[in-house]
Amino acid sequence: GLFRNYGPALVDNFIETLYVLIHEKTKEKQEGSHRVAAEIVAGMIRGSKYWTIEMLDEFWKKLTTFLNEVCLNLGPETLSYWASCFKLGLEDEDPRRMYRPIEYLRSLINTHATGNTFLETSRWYLLQTITNFEWRVPSIWCSINEQAKELLDHPYKAIRERITIVLSLSLTFDVTLPNGQSTRHPDVNQFIDMIRVRLQQAIEVYEKTPLANVSGQVVEIDPEARKALNFIETVIQLHTHLFSKCLQPIKKAIIRIFPYLCEIESIVANDDFIRKNLTITRMCVAMTYLHKHFMEELIEQLEQVCSSPKWHARRAAIEFIQNMIFCNLFNARPYAQRLRQLVF
Repeated sequence: GLFRNYGPALVDNFIETLYVLIHEKTKEKQEGSHRVAAEIVAGMIRGSKYWTIEMLDEFWKKLTTFLNEVCLNLGPETLSYWASCFKLGLEDEDPRRMYRPIEYLRSLINTHATGNTFLETSRWYLLQTITNFEWRVPSIWCSINEQAKELLDHPYKAIRERITIVLSLSLTFDVTLPNGQSTRHPDVNQFIDMIRVRLQQAIEVYEKTPLANVSGQVVEIDPEARKALNFIETVIQLHTHLFSKCLQPIKKAIIRIFPYLCEIESIVANDDFIRKNLTITRMCVAMTYLHKHFMEELIEQLEQVCSSPKWHARRAAIEFIQNMIFCNLFNARPYAQRLRQLVF
């Protein structure tokens, strides 16, 4: 209310106080100080929505400098407060009036790698608050998607996990509407087809090059094989997130990538955690209601997998068929004979 009613008159006074709060040295007070600062900033952002352009330019020049300082001083205890700051500051607002905070959040992932895993994951975490605007910021989602998809083989697992969540959110709004297809948001089919090509390359690299070379007492990890395995693991997580977050997760490209989700079973066979995630991601497809045109294409892919020379892939496909039939009993009935031949 203060900033809405009195404009930027109080900004300078509060900015000085905010710097004091985020640089609190007393350990017991740091968390509370960040919480107070985050609530003040949220009030500033919400209160500034009716300011003039000149007032906003001046305000965001000061606030951007402050927020950059905040991002350098984030900790596990204070991150949630700043995420809530942006969430509450942007909640139920018109994105056209909030383009400055939106652009600031998007810019967080433009910074060069700092080597600090927590700070990098924190930036991706803060970026998630753009979901407040859902489908109303398609250009932002496209920009995020373009940048994030190049980082799927990032060396740090925590960062890859956060990237997969943001990527799945960027693909959430590619839906078929009653009056046609949404075309302004990132296209799931194009994205998954691109992933499929890269996944095939990663499989070839990993199968060609051993992950570890033992020479005497020294174990050397091959960087290309490690990168390929990182990508494979990330694709598994991304596929699962798509089904948990997307409004219409089943697309033709999801069916086309399915054989590769069976093929990598042999690669992750010795890693219980990844293997469990891979099983879950295949079950996401099996448990989804499959329309006739998807069912036909999926069975063709299953026939291809079941003729594969890889035993792990064939076993994964057979297990998948059993669950798919259970969840799509009536849809699968016209294909009973073909499915029986695959299983028996």
